[in-house]
Amino acid sequence: MTLYQAYVYLTIAIVCEVIATTALKASDGFTQLWPSVVTAVGYAIAFYCLAQTLKVIPTGVAYALWSGIGIVLISVVGWVVMKQVLDVPALIGMGLIVAGVVVINVFSSTVSH
Repeated sequence: MTLYQAYVYLTIAIVCEVIATTALKASDGFTQLWPSVVTAVGYAIAFYCLAQTLKVIPTGVAYALWSGIGIVLISVVGWVVMKQVLDVPALIGMGLIVAGVVVINVFSSTVSH
């Protein structure tokens, strides 16, 4: 697997995790069938793709990217779709997460460029 393919898998993992987490909220504690199914399938795909990513990208780096980007994306989904309020400290924190992801990708020698 190439580095490019690993990042494609990682992107799919992140998107599926965000979809699954959004559906988790809609599942109402797993009492709603279809959101519960979307949650289970989404997380299964996300973990499969993350596992494929780990064949090429070091675990710490892949997990930092997966969780960091996922946190920011699910927060944006919560803000836009679910009308959840993000205050200034939350926005600053997410900005720091994005900065961390950029630093890992641009400056870390752990990630092959």
